This record gives sequence, C-alpha cells and structure tokens, in this order.
Amino acid sequence: MKITDSVALVTGANRGLGAAFARALLERGAAKVYAAARDPETITDPALTPIALDVTDPAAVAAAAEQCGDVTLLINNAGISRGPAADLDGARAEMEVNYFGTLAMSRAFAPVLGRNGGGALVNILSVLSWITFPRVTTYAASKAAAWSLTNALRLELLEQGTQVVGVHAGYIDTDMVAGLTEPKISPETAVAAALDGLESGAYEVLADDVSKQARSGLSAGLDVLYPALAE
Repeated sequence: MKITDSVALVTGANRGLGAAFARALLERGAAKVYAAARDPETITDPALTPIALDVTDPAAVAAAAEQCGDVTLLINNAGISRGPAADLDGARAEMEVNYFGTLAMSRAFAPVLGRNGGGALVNILSVLSWITFPRVTTYAASKAAAWSLTNALRLELLEQGTQVVGVHAGYIDTDMVAGLTEPKISPETAVAAALDGLESGAYEVLADDVSKQARSGLSAGLDVLYPALAE
C-alpha cells in the first residue's frame, strides 16, 4: 500500500520507535496519524491526533476501534521488556503487551481495515522472534508468539486484501536497550526500512544485518544458531 493519504494508527507512539513511526508517516504524506499512548498528554506534536490506549485493556481497544473507524494502516508497535531477570509476573506482562495486545488490536481493527479497502497491518517483531538467549528468555518467547500470530494473520486477512507485514530487527537505539553496549541501529533506520517494505508490498522486513543473518540461519542446525552447543 501507499502511505500518501493513508490514515494510520501507531501504538506506543509517545517515544522511541513509535514516535519515529508517527513522524515518518507524516513526512511521507499520511493524511492523519493517530498517536496512541496510555497517557495521550505525552503526545505533543500538534500534527498528530493523540488517543488514549492501553493495548492490554479490552474496553480501551474496542473504544479505539470505534473512535478510529477511518484507519487504513495499523502499526502494532507497543511493546515491553522486563529485562533478563523477569519473574513469572514480568513474563506474563511481556506476553500481555507483546502478544495478546497485538492480537487484540489486530482483531479489533481487521474489520476496520476491511471496510476501508484492505489497507495494511504492520507488527513490530524482533530478531528474537527466531533466536533466543538466557538473558532474553521471556521477551523472546513473547516475540516468537507474535511472529506466529503475524503469519496467521497474513493468511486470515488475505481475502479482504489486507497486507500484513512483520518487521524484524536486532537492537534499536531506544530506551528499552539504553543500558546495552551492543551495536544498534537508529529508530529512523528501522522505520525507513519498515515503511519502504510496506510500500513495496513486502510481507517481511529485515531491518538490519543481524536480522538478515538470523533469518538465513533458520534452516541450519541448532549448533549453528547456538554455537555454544558445539563446544
């Protein structure tokens, strides 16, 4: 789909990657961008249309779908990480936002997209949809679930003409990974790759070399994906 004249909704749009998506959509000619956040007062750009949204609250999701009935592009960006020491409560919170929140938004807005000609749904995933490590165990599990969901949605919404895009990247330079020293790409780089892929008709976007390497290694043995097993 083309972004020009589209009506977009971005979840988690008050900072980081979500804020970069909202800005880029305006720059690329979107007619309206709904910027969703738990606290809409954190959306300060007057060119955006702020809405209150907690993706884990069914009533809030339903209200957003009712309020934003003109949406043609949904970007499921909202996500959390409870860090390497996440306990069971933290793991459940990650799953609630990263998987169930994405599921709830996708189900609520699929009919909206269908009524408006099909449009597109973009899910922000991760290289950790495909590989995992002890320090990201629970976060990676939630992103793996979201990847599986994305693949199912792509087939489910095919008949109504909705393009479903999964976006994968390694570390993106946002608050979520502020304490890490590993190489990172900028939010703007990730957003540009995602929106370029969307406009080209892609189903999957690999935003950096890390995600490209991981994707190409999925057919290899576990000892290739996880070299420690071969030691």
